[in-house]
Amino acid sequence: MGFIMERALLDEIKPFYVMDVLERAKAMERDGMDVVHLEVGEPDFDMPEPVRQAAIKALNEGHTHYTHSLGMIELREAIAADYAKRYGVTVDPEHIVVTNGTSPAIFLTFAALLEKGDEVIVSDPHYACYPNFIRLAGGEPRLVPTLEEDGFQFRAAAIRKAVTEKTRAVFLNSPSNPVGTLLPPERMKNVADIGLPVVSDEIYHGLVYGGQRDHTVLEFTKNCFVLNGFSKLYAMTGLRLGYLIAPEVHTRDLQKLCQNMFISPNSVSQWAGIAALTQCEEDVEQMKAIYDERRQYMVARLRDIGLGIAVEPFGAFYVFANAKKFGSDSYALAFDILEHAHVGVTPGTDFGQGGEGFIRFSYANSLENIERGLDRVERYLKTRMG
Repeated sequence: MGFIMERALLDEIKPFYVMDVLERAKAMERDGMDVVHLEVGEPDFDMPEPVRQAAIKALNEGHTHYTHSLGMIELREAIAADYAKRYGVTVDPEHIVVTNGTSPAIFLTFAALLEKGDEVIVSDPHYACYPNFIRLAGGEPRLVPTLEEDGFQFRAAAIRKAVTEKTRAVFLNSPSNPVGTLLPPERMKNVADIGLPVVSDEIYHGLVYGGQRDHTVLEFTKNCFVLNGFSKLYAMTGLRLGYLIAPEVHTRDLQKLCQNMFISPNSVSQWAGIAALTQCEEDVEQMKAIYDERRQYMVARLRDIGLGIAVEPFGAFYVFANAKKFGSDSYALAFDILEHAHVGVTPGTDFGQGGEGFIRFSYANSLENIERGLDRVERYLKTRMG
């Protein structure tokens, strides 16, 4: 078990550029400017009513005390039942660790799994914070380039070439942030068959469109750490509720870390999570239908504008568009779009070297705002190219 927090390491951690964009956009709004937000990956929906009522009931009934350090057994049983229903896999509730959001679950995984100098294979591009979690746990991310024509998803052959004597895990993310694509099940199985522990970020599971289906890595191996939560699918970002499904051999270590660092997850949020899993299927389907309408519009419109989308995204709520013909510096381009078009977008460089030249657009906003925002982007790009 490794954990390191040195001043030099903190100095190496780069800013989360999407937050730089958001904070500048908020400053512009305070000055009276109208900004369309297509940068942030947060559902624009309010939490479903059954979730709200469950939280209120928990407060009214005094469920505001510490819970089991792994999380309430009722919630862990509901999570296990959800994975059985969705994927046909058996999960022992005793091997589920409930956390205050999915980010702590990522950190706990690497704190339990890594020693100083161990490597974790990560795709490039990738979610911006993955390498930071690995480094904070004493490890090193080993970035493996992925291809635009593959939807920036892994191929097992590339992973095998990157394995060294220091490799301790492979990190998967499907549906992915920033790209919104899915790893095909046969390729997921090929990755699992390599034999390394697989860390699978499944936070966008359920947000899949166009007749596609997501798969959990648990369908292909038990040698895995599954990360998931309630923020994205159930629009519960502020309730900070996530979980980790871990191999039995690691559960006690994870529990000790939780006891020392967090004591227990948020009690009220856990009751809300039970309601989300057991009462909100119709709410989720309604949100998904709206997301899908936005997705189809955004993909078509971005292509019309002249941005490249090699593989149509069918998951999450992102479109990762190739903007290289408009400039090689995505950070500068994103801020230029913000300053001149008043639209917030995320620079691809936020997601690793492989994301440079791309711009991430989020459709977690109303169709009306997406239309307004892309109108502005189109006018800006025409002016720039003119």
